[in-house]
Amino acid sequence: MPLTYTQPVLDWYAAHARDLPWRRPGTSPWSVLVSEIMLQQTPVSRVIPAHQAWLERWPTPSALAKDAPGEAVRQWDRLGYPRRALRLHETSRIIAERHSGIVPSDHDILRTLPGIGAYTAAAVAVFAFGRRHPVLDTNVRRVLARVAHGQQFPGTAPSRAEYRLAEELLPEDPAVAARWSVAVMELGALACTAARPRCGECPVAGQCAWLAAGQPPATQRRPGQRYEGTDRQCRGRLLALLRESPVPLSQGHLDVGWPDARQRARALDGLVADGLVDPLPDGRYSLPLGDARP
Repeated sequence: MPLTYTQPVLDWYAAHARDLPWRRPGTSPWSVLVSEIMLQQTPVSRVIPAHQAWLERWPTPSALAKDAPGEAVRQWDRLGYPRRALRLHETSRIIAERHSGIVPSDHDILRTLPGIGAYTAAAVAVFAFGRRHPVLDTNVRRVLARVAHGQQFPGTAPSRAEYRLAEELLPEDPAVAARWSVAVMELGALACTAARPRCGECPVAGQCAWLAAGQPPATQRRPGQRYEGTDRQCRGRLLALLRESPVPLSQGHLDVGWPDARQRARALDGLVADGLVDPLPDGRYSLPLGDARP
């Protein structure tokens, strides 16, 4: 995608960008970090109220670090993949203890924090601090795959070639580069969507290799993920019981959460192994207590 595409995409973004709380002027780096963790595998519409409630309860990393990790899991509620809540709590403690309660701006330091991979580190550095890094989420990768390579979807993981292309496309000015990164991401989220792309609204449709080729489908269909009846659903049911209870629960109380005893036991063992549930000496179970463990 030629660098001459920068301005059309930026102009499109200026006219179509959603008003999201973590994009507003003056938002804190902590707000950006929380939003990026929440947005992993969770739709924006569900993240907005959860993000607001989280920041109202814990407006800084230090505020969260003072609470037990189980409270982070409780507040996470039904956003899914609750280990993200534990990682966010771990990150808050590291920021409080090693970085004076201030979210680091350095990309390499961000990469060392729990649960923060290449994408999230780049996103926080770019969107919270205006640094110049390629930001490759699913939406950006899909736009680049279609416009530059004529492919309906990118591969399962970002390649070196994708990073090189994303780097080449970044404007030199860090502030413009940051706006470009969010603009391409928004283009993928609103127009160049996975299922029903609105090519008539795309500012670079005239140069899109995939559109020019007749929108050829991907050679392999991506399998859907079943949820009903899975261990993941069972884990969610057990966690929901613990989140909704003000006190630890006995095995008998957890048994009502899922009919299959063997699957229930397997799911509970997995939750304990993942640190999402604490078995107590009296035989009951609780959300993780951290330093408050009896």
